[in-house]
Amino acid sequence: MFSVTVRDHMMIAHSFRGEVFGPAQQLHGATFVVDATFRRESLDADNIVIDIGRAAEQLHAVLADLNYRNLDDEPAFSGTNTTTEALAQVVADRLAARVLAGDLGETALGLAGIAVTLGESHVAWASYERPL
Repeated sequence: MFSVTVRDHMMIAHSFRGEVFGPAQQLHGATFVVDATFRRESLDADNIVIDIGRAAEQLHAVLADLNYRNLDDEPAFSGTNTTTEALAQVVADRLAARVLAGDLGETALGLAGIAVTLGESHVAWASYERPL
């Protein structure tokens, strides 16, 4: 399996519901380093996994919809604890939708999957991987 990873970041505010989250139940900010990994079984006709420029551009566009937002105020997240794990899934699913819509080019339709990792510090991160 071949893979290409692009990186960006986002800054959000949010709070959590549930005693398990302790002080994070209060509104707080988070800055995430976001890695999106695109996987495919074999290289395309140009001998690449994906156009890195397009992949970086589309990751940035997905993150722009989340960046500098209080996720507690976003209707798409109503009633949801926007944990690192849950946000990794949101980013992966939104990237997948862009792949399937052709936004990453025709050969991107040959991708096998996407994995998204959100690093919330130098010692903690969460990932979500999905097929295409």
